[in-house]
Amino acid sequence: MIVLASQSASRRALLQAAQVPFEALSPGVDEEAAKGALRADGLDARALADALAELKALRVSRRVAGALVLGCDQTLSLGDGSMIDKAVDRADAERILKLLSGQVHHLHSAAVIVLNGEPIWRHVERVRMTVRPLSDEFIASYLDREWDECRWCVGCYRIEGPGAQLFSRIEGSQFAIQGLPLLPLLDFLRTRGVLPS
Repeated sequence: MIVLASQSASRRALLQAAQVPFEALSPGVDEEAAKGALRADGLDARALADALAELKALRVSRRVAGALVLGCDQTLSLGDGSMIDKAVDRADAERILKLLSGQVHHLHSAAVIVLNGEPIWRHVERVRMTVRPLSDEFIASYLDREWDECRWCVGCYRIEGPGAQLFSRIEGSQFAIQGLPLLPLLDFLRTRGVLPS
């Protein structure tokens, strides 16, 4: 069994579907404060996702000695290297979708396993996402239907839902888009005997 240092519904669903035995605990991390401090240190999107995933796993690892603790995080970067955060409100979501419209961006999905306060495995997967040109009418209609669900997602989309309609091309793992580099994680869990090989 592993401990998931997250309350993310999509990550829980991915682990459940893959039949990975786990329990979920909230890491209790002020994500915005941590992200701000790490960005001030000059971390790029990939390194930021990795550092936040490690921080979450370390926080939970203190509470569950001897357990494999999985921390995860995801960041979104534009072609110029700038990063997009989760929308703060619907108007911000509209601004983000207009910014992504007709552009390529990258999702960086990080996972770190910590055992007894020490990171023992990490993986960051990058997915290249091409958003088709989006009309203002489409964006408004999309947010009318999806805002309650996508408000928790970087980029304002759930690829497993209506968010799929935003894209003309995706290069990479759908699992990583949903917030977890699942296949590399499963490989690692087999090496530890958590899953049969």
